[in-house]
Amino acid sequence: MVQNGLEEDCYIEMLDYTIDLFESQGLGTDYYGYHNINHELEVTYVSLLSAAQEKVKFTPEDIKYLFIAALFHDFDPQKSVDKPHEESVLRFISMDKKLRDLLISAKVDLEIIKVLILRTTYPWSGDLKKNALAQIKQCFENSELARNSKQFQEHVMQMGWYLSVVDRISGYALGDFSKAMQMAKMNAHALAWMPSLIVRSAVAYFEELLNKETDMAKEILKVLPKEMRKNFFDTVLSFMRIRQQEIAIQANYAYDNLKLIPTIENMTTRNDPNFTKDLYEIFLELPTPLQFRKNDFEKSVKDPEVILNTLRLNNKKGEIVGFSKGGPLETYKLREEIRDENYGLGNTIFLEPLALKMGYWGLKGGSEMRHLFIMQSHSMKYKYLTSFALRDVIRARIDREQAEFVTLFDPERWDYYRIKI
Repeated sequence: MVQNGLEEDCYIEMLDYTIDLFESQGLGTDYYGYHNINHELEVTYVSLLSAAQEKVKFTPEDIKYLFIAALFHDFDPQKSVDKPHEESVLRFISMDKKLRDLLISAKVDLEIIKVLILRTTYPWSGDLKKNALAQIKQCFENSELARNSKQFQEHVMQMGWYLSVVDRISGYALGDFSKAMQMAKMNAHALAWMPSLIVRSAVAYFEELLNKETDMAKEILKVLPKEMRKNFFDTVLSFMRIRQQEIAIQANYAYDNLKLIPTIENMTTRNDPNFTKDLYEIFLELPTPLQFRKNDFEKSVKDPEVILNTLRLNNKKGEIVGFSKGGPLETYKLREEIRDENYGLGNTIFLEPLALKMGYWGLKGGSEMRHLFIMQSHSMKYKYLTSFALRDVIRARIDREQAEFVTLFDPERWDYYRIKI
């Protein structure tokens, strides 16, 4: 901020105010969604860091607008899904008195800020683009600065293009591949995607960025520090390698060269430290909110009250590529919003979210493990099974398994449900 001339108190106050807003609305660092305060600050940081690119020449005045637009571009406190609605963002920045006072202090035109935020709409195509352009036209009409200057309007649209590409590069340039994979899982979890889509969608995302936004992406990456460029391209290559592995696994499965065998594990195997280690590595691939009993994972594996099945390759002694695990509902600490009427009655088993290695989702191994788990629960005289699943998946089970929603969660749409065994 100092290097870009943003030293006045109003800009520091905006930064502090943004952080307070995100934290107070539950969108701070603890929010497990892609569009949290970390993302907002990463985009703001990289938009300042790469402002010296040569695709669009920025004036000191332009930098002020970029800073403010980047800070607030995804602030949507009432979100029903993780992906922010630009209309909600604009409504907030138009009506918040504290922010309006800060914008007056900074001597900026709110309509130009709105245009920059609207231009970050993703994907910039189809109806989304059409609707954004209609609103942008209205903002230009409302702006004394832009109303009568086509040249200035075009310059603002170029600034918005720059911000939209920074928005998509920043998080992946500011960390290694493990951070990128964590971001991809957060995005998938918050958007209620099937796990099988994570890598496929990431590859499509990067290919579109590098193919359709080539000129701007190249200029931004060129001025970023070498380490950040390396982070970004290492991440792109890593996702592409994993996607190749996924396709190879799916091909082998289709050609019957690979079979997935659901296996009930005996207690001798479950007491083997190497077995626990293999399971724990797969467990860590789950999104953080789906990692139950992490602190006593080994103890839970060895607990005879816990039902545990694995998914093995080709035979019952083959490599473990997934597992299902669960036990009495009372042994789990679930989200405080959940009020399960059967808690304490000893009649319900909780199935933890299924864990599979990347590449093995979507091959029906998960559903086979789940059915095996339900059969064992029945033999242990449980009356009900509860778990978490995507809302659409639960809806599909209502007729098939008499599933019922117990508690719904937004924006994740990863809900708590019950079936009668």
